[in-house]
Amino acid sequence: MGSERQAMGTGAPERPQGLIRFFDRLVRRALGDLRLPTDGLADYLASLLARFARADQLYAIRDARGRRIDSVVGLRLEAERAWDFAAPDFDPFRERRIRQQIGDYTLFMTGVFREHVERQAATALYVREGREAYRVVADFERSALHREARLFAALAQEFERYAGALSYMKRVYLRPAGTPAPLWPLLRLLADW
Repeated sequence: MGSERQAMGTGAPERPQGLIRFFDRLVRRALGDLRLPTDGLADYLASLLARFARADQLYAIRDARGRRIDSVVGLRLEAERAWDFAAPDFDPFRERRIRQQIGDYTLFMTGVFREHVERQAATALYVREGREAYRVVADFERSALHREARLFAALAQEFERYAGALSYMKRVYLRPAGTPAPLWPLLRLLADW
């Protein structure tokens, strides 16, 4: 399954299995609580959370000059550039990886860091771009006759529900018991220190 995850990913290094198992339990509990299907999606979401536990994976895509791309708009432009037939580095497979990164990033941010996305007044943009990115990936996988097409189609169709499930998981299962929400960032800093 590790090579399958690697193939579905953006070329990111393999994630520690313990971290994936940790997120898998939380994701399955949250999806179960919300009565959302888990078939393949729980595995994918747990892997996504484990991958993005490393901050460098949030911005894993680089432009032609090797600079990291740190915005959804920048990723979208890079995806379009990768699909440019006239470009010397035309690569539709790169476009597919970038589209998956857009979907994953927007789902992660809209789900886990929704307050930040809302403060940026970017929620509608993230939802629209995430859905579209997963739809493109689903079409790509379908044309290659890959089973993952269903997974990406489900993420495209139910983007907001799965983002909501990640938000629910964070609120219910990742909040230290009895800790007021304003203290969470301080506790995270202390834990990292």
